[in-house]
Amino acid sequence: MGLARTRAVSMVGMRGSMVEIEADLSSNLPGFVLIGLPDAALGEAKDRVRSAAANSGCPLPPRKITVNLSPAALPKHGSSFDLAIAVAVLGASGECDARSVGRVVHLGELGLDGRVRPVPGILPSVLAARRCGFERVMVPAGNLAEAALVPGIEAIGVASLREAAIRHGAELEPVRVEMIPAAAAEPSVQDDRDLADVVGNAEAVDAMLVAAAGGHHAFLLGPPGAGKTMLASRLPGLLPDLTPEAAIEVSSVRSLAGLPVGDALASRPPFEAPHHTASAAALIGGGSGVIRPGAAARAAHGVLFLDEAPEYPRSVLDTLRQPLESGSIEIHRAGAVATFPGQFQLVLAANPCPCGQFGSTGNSCTCPPNTRRRYLARLSGPLLDRVDIQLSVPRVTAARSLRSGGLSTAAARARVTDARGAAAARLRSTPWRTNARVSGAWLRSTRHTLAPGVTRPLDRALETGGLTMRGYERVLRVAWTIADLEGVSTPTAAHIGKALYLRKATAA
Repeated sequence: MGLARTRAVSMVGMRGSMVEIEADLSSNLPGFVLIGLPDAALGEAKDRVRSAAANSGCPLPPRKITVNLSPAALPKHGSSFDLAIAVAVLGASGECDARSVGRVVHLGELGLDGRVRPVPGILPSVLAARRCGFERVMVPAGNLAEAALVPGIEAIGVASLREAAIRHGAELEPVRVEMIPAAAAEPSVQDDRDLADVVGNAEAVDAMLVAAAGGHHAFLLGPPGAGKTMLASRLPGLLPDLTPEAAIEVSSVRSLAGLPVGDALASRPPFEAPHHTASAAALIGGGSGVIRPGAAARAAHGVLFLDEAPEYPRSVLDTLRQPLESGSIEIHRAGAVATFPGQFQLVLAANPCPCGQFGSTGNSCTCPPNTRRRYLARLSGPLLDRVDIQLSVPRVTAARSLRSGGLSTAAARARVTDARGAAAARLRSTPWRTNARVSGAWLRSTRHTLAPGVTRPLDRALETGGLTMRGYERVLRVAWTIADLEGVSTPTAAHIGKALYLRKATAA
């Protein structure tokens, strides 16, 4: 009888902390004590471990078992510590080689029959183990494909505690058990939503092209049936494929959210469209115990679409202000601060009034002026000030519907990729790669590259109060994107004018 230790990973947001699990066996009265700030789910691990070990043919010794989770001040959540606790105790009892146990990071939940169940968050946990210098990790067999996505670390999949003990030197006969599979990833299907399907709204299509090329947020205002949802759903198809770093980040967020990852990293930008009854925790993230990512985090490097935006509670919408500004989502709790990626493109869609008919040709609006103002006032000024493109989308008439859609998604994506390449080349000495992310200081430093008088309309709007300084900078960002789409090295007065129009097109 003695002491053995191994390691597991505690995830707080996207940050994984290594937890050392020490098991000590003494000759006191039999018992099982788990210390080190476990939550309720983790506190029940001692019963799962005891039953799983007995049913695996390697029962725990009738001794006083003390398991310490260190650092003791770090809160630990969930059932992914079960496997590590079990092998540490078996190592301390001499059933397993304590040195072998100590060299491996263990992740997994135990069933009472001894099988190892898949757990969420395997991908970011294995990434955290690799960053801390570990070379080997043992995971549930159902999570092996996900763990194997991380290069530079050996992933070992086990279906049962008995198999894990054998791998650590236990003298037991192998027994084949049925593996518990993880949820299957959805098969990739070809997205048939083509931009060419959008007819009669060339101005809105052009606005979506600008939004995709620069990573800009957009607000679409128009009556029902104008095509706002159609436009927003085609925006992800215009975006380039994810970079390797973005693919790992997107897949890690999916894993933390309990969504299937499969045997390949995400390659295309995600699209999230939560219902307008979503709470702040559902939109941003949170939870009473484990802090889970919300729709905004799951939309990182993709598109977050809020249809019927005024129907969302104003307090929920305003939680987006900080992520839109900083590009990251921080959720503060008394015991920890969880950080998730927040570099998504926000697309808001709204009707002009509760009945939706204000400004529509051939339809009369029944909403009083005060009702219309109160309806759109649910979108706060500080939130809309962070949205670069604000466009009115009219309902398509019969005459306009006869016009061909023209630009396909494939052709539009090629233009977007070229424009983003031009922006990345210009910004290669900076930490940014898209125009929407550049700082105001950088924009001000480029003023000398613009021709004299180019920014005169912007200056006038700023002086008269038509634009805030944040809005002024956002118009400049859009102007740079328009110039990139047209293959021009610097914005001209026409580009500034178009960018200012896209910023103020809902004013009427």
